Amino acid sequence: MLRAIEKEAGEVADWLGKDQLDPRVLAALGRVPRHRFVPLLEEGAAYENRPLPIGARQTISQPFIVAVMSDQAEITPGAKVLEVGTGSGYQAAVLAELGAEVYSLEVVPSLAAEAAERLARLGYDRVHCREGDGAAGW
Repeated sequence: MLRAIEKEAGEVADWLGKDQLDPRVLAALGRVPRHRFVPLLEEGAAYENRPLPIGARQTISQPFIVAVMSDQAEITPGAKVLEVGTGSGYQAAVLAELGAEVYSLEVVPSLAAEAAERLARLGYDRVHCREGDGAAGW
């Protein structure tokens, strides 16, 4: 998965404004067990560089997109991040691996509950999930 992300980053270097992603971001992606953030039926495809369905007509983002968003955000340890759209919690876990304190909102009740439980079970204690509409703020 990481090689596919690096290859794709090289292909869009002009758009990104640089020819490689921050190695910290790639390391964070490597530490997050993506297969734990997808339904059992999708586990076999968890490390492919593509989005996957997570229920409620939502998807977990393609790893390359998660990498680019995380890279462009330039997260530093101790940063506070508001994430709107928790989904499965994967992006929040990546941000936490970068050292951020993450506050994540999800409007779909079932996804909010599942993500909060999953993140807690995996030990992401710097991720705080709440059900709610991001337009209303935290």
